[in-house]
Amino acid sequence: MSRKNKKSQALQLIPLGGVGEIGKNMFVLKYGQECIIMDVGLKFPDESMLGVDIVIPDISYLMDQQIKILGIILSHGHEDHIGALPYIIEDLNAPIYGTRLTLGLLEAKFMEHPVKNLTLNEINPDQSLILSERFKLDFFRTNHSIPDSVGLAVETPDGIIVYTSDFKFDQTPVDGRITDYFKLAELGRKGVIAALIDSTNADRPGYTLSEKEVGKSIDEIFRLSRSRIILATFASNIHRIQQVVDAAIRYDRKIGIVGRSIINSVAISTELGYLNIPKDIIVDLDKIKHMPHEKMALITTGSQGEPMSALTRISQSEHRQVEIFPGDTVIIAANPIPGNEKLVARTVNNLFQLKADVIYRPISGVHVSGHGSEEEIKLMLNLLRPKYLIPVHGEYRQQTYFSKIAQKLGIPEENIFITKPGNVIEFAEGKGRMAGSVPAGRVLVDGFGVGDVGEVVIRDRQILAEDGIVIIVLAVDQAKNEILAGPEIITRGFVYVRESIDLLEDAKGALSKAIAKINREQMQEWSKIKARIRDAASSFFYEQTGRRPMIMPIIIDVSPGSNNRQ
Repeated sequence: MSRKNKKSQALQLIPLGGVGEIGKNMFVLKYGQECIIMDVGLKFPDESMLGVDIVIPDISYLMDQQIKILGIILSHGHEDHIGALPYIIEDLNAPIYGTRLTLGLLEAKFMEHPVKNLTLNEINPDQSLILSERFKLDFFRTNHSIPDSVGLAVETPDGIIVYTSDFKFDQTPVDGRITDYFKLAELGRKGVIAALIDSTNADRPGYTLSEKEVGKSIDEIFRLSRSRIILATFASNIHRIQQVVDAAIRYDRKIGIVGRSIINSVAISTELGYLNIPKDIIVDLDKIKHMPHEKMALITTGSQGEPMSALTRISQSEHRQVEIFPGDTVIIAANPIPGNEKLVARTVNNLFQLKADVIYRPISGVHVSGHGSEEEIKLMLNLLRPKYLIPVHGEYRQQTYFSKIAQKLGIPEENIFITKPGNVIEFAEGKGRMAGSVPAGRVLVDGFGVGDVGEVVIRDRQILAEDGIVIIVLAVDQAKNEILAGPEIITRGFVYVRESIDLLEDAKGALSKAIAKINREQMQEWSKIKARIRDAASSFFYEQTGRRPMIMPIIIDVSPGSNNRQ
């Protein structure tokens, strides 16, 4: 093989998300014109993305290059690893591989977003998978906050690439299935050229507590409580749901399930054998009002304060079947995702106002992270002993902390790639290097629209939200090049009209002067009239109010036979 051809066939790792951010995990491993994709996740919008439902990776690079996708490998069933698939799987047109629970949760999503020609393939940590002569895959069991979580080792012509995905080393997992230390050590013995490792908790010293510690706290709450208990958690946190069920059985309580996503998750996990819930313990929500409070426990969604979630609606007294009674114990068994702190605080405040006892602080012991802290990251590095490192699933600060941890273990700083979506890392002849970038970013999903809301629309929404809109209407006889009426001013979200009559009258005067300067030739070009109106109105309102509302000129042609409005 010539040197030039060998370079063109080098192994490339291309993150399309999941680096420099929490969420939107998607990693492309490419060799020549073939590739595999590791995870296809979504990200929840921040406060600046007004009206946006979710954010998914930009896959235009894969479409433009006509790369053959051999398979999509899913590490586990969390939304930030599988949630984007329903929106882009028809474009990717590739088989999907995942563990039993992961595929079960994914199938439920596809029921809401039907797609054609879907190919799902079940994997387990004890098998190998050969997708081509360049991609041989092995899996290893990991511990996380959801069952059936796996990591991935990919054997390629240029070495072994390991993707740990989300992990922690839990010595006492709820399901008794510990991380496969032997496989990790064996990979380290063989030699790992590069590893993509979870950096979420790189800035936290020590070890992450076991999920069983949460079980002890939940048990104590159930033992002491003489009121109804309501616990909010992630719908996918199957182990925590099982611990609540076990505590309810132990203390002779019935269980109510509140929230569509958690109802689906419980149904799927029970059917597949990941949850053990006796049928007689579940109570229909319509009957819970007739149950003694000390005999009831509810499991609900809304631990992140999502506006339409069950707990949020309950806290606002808007839920049809569940209301808060004074003395209810409400447990929020999750830490706020960055950006959700205000939403969670609002829900907690509402619950306190309804006289509930709310347990929500991190020190309360009702939540532990599913991600390994500093000492667990060190253990993973010592087991795998990779030559090159790519910290993933973390913002820049976590990636930086991860780099410092790795350097303490003797890994050179130049061998640690702190990347952003679209960066290309190339491995050839045992060496890794940054090799440019490809188009990557975010695609916004708003309702049924995928990608039809862009940065311009978001900017317009921000202006409308911050300063409102001013609509300026003119009636024009274009045949005679005359303005017959106006300007009339309509405002929304800018000023209260009754208290701003003088301001709006002055604005009309300023606009009339600006319009009077338009000559007869310019009257034929409505774009110039609009630009003159927009500039004059924007300057006037900023000088008078210090605000920059959106200015929308509307010109109506009232000449005979005309039906024009612009």
